[in-house]
Amino acid sequence: MNIARMLRNVAIATGTSALVACAGTSGQSASSSSAAPAKTQTVRFQQIRNATIKVEYAGTTFLVDPMLAKKGAYPGFEGTYNSHLRNPLVELPMPVSEVIKADAIIVTHSHPDHWDEAAKQGMPKNMPIFAQNEEDAQGIRKDGFTDVRVLGENTVFNGTRLIKTEGQHGDDRMMKMPPLARLLGTVAGVVFQRPGHKTVYVAGDTVWNSQVEDAIKKHKPDVIVLNTGYARVLGFDGSIIMGKEDLYRAYRAAPQAKVIGSHMESVNHGMQTRKDLRDYIAEKKMDPQRVLVPADGESYSF
Repeated sequence: MNIARMLRNVAIATGTSALVACAGTSGQSASSSSAAPAKTQTVRFQQIRNATIKVEYAGTTFLVDPMLAKKGAYPGFEGTYNSHLRNPLVELPMPVSEVIKADAIIVTHSHPDHWDEAAKQGMPKNMPIFAQNEEDAQGIRKDGFTDVRVLGENTVFNGTRLIKTEGQHGDDRMMKMPPLARLLGTVAGVVFQRPGHKTVYVAGDTVWNSQVEDAIKKHKPDVIVLNTGYARVLGFDGSIIMGKEDLYRAYRAAPQAKVIGSHMESVNHGMQTRKDLRDYIAEKKMDPQRVLVPADGESYSF
């Protein structure tokens, strides 16, 4: 999509430019702080870069929101903070050939920092892809992918239940401005669920709201992944995704869960760093064994 053209249209309609897209390899493994029942199988999480993560679940590897371009491949997002910087801000922590080793892809939404041109060109065209809705699925099919499915509340892949969750890509004020709301678009998260496995909730590009609270209450996840880069557009207070305070909200809302902060230090408009997050965790005296801030390439097993 032509981001610059759409942003100019928003500027004409609202007087404000806005954003369409949101916003070291250690090999470490962090196990749950409490002993898991013997029947519980290991779930593995790996931070790749930006919002790109891998979830290895019941023998199936899911690649979520692949952004595969080389450092500096794209202009910064017009109408956002630090738009003079080129995206991605950093290189992938491993070769693309390693990143794309997966059994299926989940695209939470089709903004270019979650599903970029490099991913469209580099991913196998026959790999199963799960999209948030039929509109996104049709766009992915137009790029030549042959096995594109729509996430629902009871989608099953290789025996694992994938549950679509709702989100909101900006605060209520932004959503009340129709041109901006259309640009930010619809977004989704996903819950991974299977007997004998930890329940994992990947919230996606959403602010903290009742939809997130409801998902936590309903699914009682053991692992919560939040996009906490605090991405900002010009002319608006607040962020179009979560930040450090939202990590704290999740920490309190799900006292049994591990909470992971992702989607940081990779795109121009992300205003919160890993150091910011770790300092806040210390300030709030959160348990650092429960609240995790992975470097690119780092993995955890639960």
